[in-house]
Formats: sequence, C-alpha cells, structure tokens
Amino acid sequence: MAFFQSGDKEIVVDDDTVEPYESPLAHQKSYDDFSAVQEPKARQGRVYRLQPAVKQYAWGIRGGDSRVARYGLETGALKTIDQSAPYAEIWLGTHPSGPSLLDDGTELSKVVKGGNLPWLLKVLSAGKALSIQAHPDKSLAEKLHKDKPDLYKDANHKPEMAIALTPFEAMCGFRRLSEIAVHLRKHPEFAACISTEAQLAVFTAGPRDSKAQKLALHKVFESFMACEPDVSSAQLKLLVQRLRREQRAQFRPSGAQHINPAAPVLSPGSAAKDDEVPESAWERKAARAILRLEEQFPGDVGAMAPLFLNYLLIAPGESFFMAANEPHAYVAGEILECMACSDNVVRAGLTPKMKDVDNLVDMLTYSMGGPDIEFGRLVHQGPGTRTLCYTPPVPEFEVLITTVETGATYDIAPCEVPSILICVEGIGHTQSAPGPDGVEPQRKHRYELCPGKSLYITAGTVALTLVNDMTTKGPLRVARARQNLSLAGRAEDSQ
Repeated sequence: MAFFQSGDKEIVVDDDTVEPYESPLAHQKSYDDFSAVQEPKARQGRVYRLQPAVKQYAWGIRGGDSRVARYGLETGALKTIDQSAPYAEIWLGTHPSGPSLLDDGTELSKVVKGGNLPWLLKVLSAGKALSIQAHPDKSLAEKLHKDKPDLYKDANHKPEMAIALTPFEAMCGFRRLSEIAVHLRKHPEFAACISTEAQLAVFTAGPRDSKAQKLALHKVFESFMACEPDVSSAQLKLLVQRLRREQRAQFRPSGAQHINPAAPVLSPGSAAKDDEVPESAWERKAARAILRLEEQFPGDVGAMAPLFLNYLLIAPGESFFMAANEPHAYVAGEILECMACSDNVVRAGLTPKMKDVDNLVDMLTYSMGGPDIEFGRLVHQGPGTRTLCYTPPVPEFEVLITTVETGATYDIAPCEVPSILICVEGIGHTQSAPGPDGVEPQRKHRYELCPGKSLYITAGTVALTLVNDMTTKGPLRVARARQNLSLAGRAEDSQ
C-alpha cells in the first residue's frame, strides 16, 4: 500500500492504482500518452468525492440563478453565494489552473496515475456572451506556450464538446459565403468595415470553387479585424441606430409586443416596394443578436460577429463539437463542456481581456457552415433507465449521460479507464454492486447524489449502482466523462 499525507490525515491508495505524485506542470507531454491514465484494473478500485474549482468570470450568471453557484455551494467549493456576483464555470479535472480537490483538500492529481487526466469536464453558466475566440492545435499551442507562457498556460490543444443543460445560444463557425454576401449588400455599415478587394473576392468566388471561397472568407475576416477602430466604431453606432429604428417600426405604436401588420418585414435599410423580398428568419436573428451583443459590450465591433458567424440555438440534450482553429463565441445558457485538458484561448472580440488578433486571423481554417448538432448515441436502455454517449472525433474524451427514473436502478460496469461523474438533475445515491464474480465488494461505495455532487471513479472500480428511490420525484440524471473508448472500439456497445 502507498500512503500520502494530507494535512493531518492519511490517504491510503492501492499501489497498482497510483504512482508517486509529481506536479502536473512537469507532465505537459503526458497529455498525448493515454497509457498514463489507463490504470491497471484494481481488484476493488476506489471512489472519491470531489470538490470542483469555481471560476467567477464577468460573463457568468449572477447569484443563485447560476447552476455553477448552486453546484459550488452543494460541493463545499463555495461557502455562500453572493447574489450580485457572476458564477461562470466549474472545473472537474487535474488542470493546474483549477484542480479538483478530494474531501480533505488533497488535489485530485495525487490519486491519478501519472498526475494528469487528458480531459477536463466543466459546467458553464453564461449570462452574457463569451469572447470571440478559437483554440489552437497542438503545434500552435506549443509555440504560443513557449513564446507567451503568461498568456498561454500549457502546450496542449483544446478541442471541446458542448452538451446543453438549458436552451443554449452560440455563434459557431463562419457563415457560408453566400450569406455573408447578403449581409454585405443589406448592411452598408458592415460593408464599410471591409476592404473593396475583400468584397470583390466575395462576389466573384465561384460557388464550386472552394479554394476561392476560403480565400475570400479569409480576406473578409482579416479586413474586418484590421479596420481602423474609429471607422468600425462609427459604423457600429450607425448600424445599431438603424436596426433599432427598424425594430421599433415592426411593433405596434402602443408598445404591445406584437408585430404591426401594417409594417411588413423588409430588408434592412430599404423602403417599402411592391416587389420587396421579405427579410429571412436568419437575417432577423442576426440583427437581433447584434443589438443584444452591443448592449453587453458597448462600442465593441465584435457585436457585428453575427453577420459572419453562424448563430445557433440548441435544446437541452443536444450537443456540438468545436475542433481546434474554429471561431466561436458562446452567448447564453448553461452547458456541460468536455475538452482536452487545456486552458488555451486566442481571443479577438467581445472581451476586456487581451486580444491576439494576428494569431487568430492566421490560425483559422476558414471552413464554412456550422457544426453538426448531435443528440447522443443510445448505448443502453432498460426498465426506467437509458444512457446516451456523446462521442467527439478526438481520442481524449467522451461523455455518457445516464437517466434513472423513480424507483429504478442502473449498474455502472467496471471501466478500464478512470472517469468523473457529476449529478446534473434529481436526487439519489450510489451503492456497490456485486463484482463480476457475484461477490459483494468490501468497499461500500455509498454516496448521496444531488445536483452538483461529483465523484472520481478509478479504473477497475467494482460496479456502482445508481439508485433513484421510490420516495423521490423525477428522474436522476448523471454525466460521466472519460477517455474516448468509443473511438478506440472499446466502448460498452462495441464489444
């Protein structure tokens, strides 16, 4: 057995589960070595309660309305909730900028083989828009970390997957060039921020010439980001004033929130004509988004981003994946987010933080179209239970969400890799299930579950049973993050 001192307590761990601890900062290269977290199956395994790191960024939802605040309070990461303060993110993992803790304050990395998990699980509560950003691939991350270690804290890439817990709004990926062309025609203020050369490239790129389309998109974005601040600020002001006038004209003079039937929906900046083409829904959505973003970030030209980025609204349970080098900005709502273990963000707008525009312009792929919206793959369905698996195209992580209805139970089978479990809905508890040989385990892994409670489950842990008692109302729902076994062909439904 191995012993670690933590304050005035001892943590006892199995020798085949944990190696001597080294700082995560000494393991930048181990993110690529997934054997570092594929712990040999222990006969019993272990389960640890976790206390997450709570991040209070300015864009977070304020007070007890934030799921992050409520989860933080439930786990002891917060002693009280300040109703005037923003609560933005919960981190569950071993990243040194926000490591999770065990019950007695010991860092989770001390009971993870090699000190690192290759993924990081988060809960986000967004009250207003996050920055326009992208995450670097591995080669760029290594360069940025070497050149600017104070800004880019690690040398890892950061592909990420979002799973909506509430209706969630986001800007993801560039619009198709045909949509950007519509906006250039209809919004002269936007066109004034784009060079003539870039606009010409947009209108002359053939619909089947992907190379010319990407080059045109690159020119548009580069020109927009290089526009003189006094010009872009003045044009944003004019755009907002016009959109507000048009929005007011579409509603009844009495102020009732109903469309005025006498005011047809027309193209922005146009007078009514018999042959006028009505404005499409996606154009109206972009216009409303501009007004909303400008209210949140007055004078920030990033408020024009809906004119060139796709604007998405996804429902609870839906998800999307953002690869490295793709632009995005989350706008509002709450999500589970899982990613490679990194905190590298290259920003360009809608933020008071440092903007690294040159690197962002150079790093993007300039692919067009939004991400695919997925609902998870059904990997289990039983009496009162079901499990959905959300599998991204990267080896570091995947997320399973299990629902247990009132009175039902569900056995989480032993797994070859460690995982982190978090309860996102309902009340229940865990208990130890008999092992594969039918023998009752020595360790009675009973933990109460309610929203925010989280557990670290070592590789090879004897099966846990999720229990939703008859006394509770509504389903118990838990999410588990782990290494991507589906991609490797070793998941439960690929046996």
